[in-house]
Amino acid sequence: MTLLFGLFIIATVLLIAVAVYSLVITRNLIRILLSVEILTKSATLLIIGAGHMCGNMGAAQSYVITVIVIEVMILAVATGIVFSAYNVSGTLNSDKQNNLKG
Repeated sequence: MTLLFGLFIIATVLLIAVAVYSLVITRNLIRILLSVEILTKSATLLIIGAGHMCGNMGAAQSYVITVIVIEVMILAVATGIVFSAYNVSGTLNSDKQNNLKG
């Protein structure tokens, strides 16, 4: 294992720790979306690190681009759902979201 791959692992673990902590602590729907984004970014960082370690950066980059495209589509839908929930209930607190029918 090279020093660069070790740094990739450390950065990924730190990002996962921050995202999981944020998911556990916060009740704001926008912050929850940002936490999920941080989790997916840590996964893409790990894929790039694994591609560097294996010497196959082309495949790793194509996987990461695919993950990013799917992530953006999911984020757009989730943001629409969050805004709709805000319009219905008037709050972004997930504890107070009891009825999402519009």
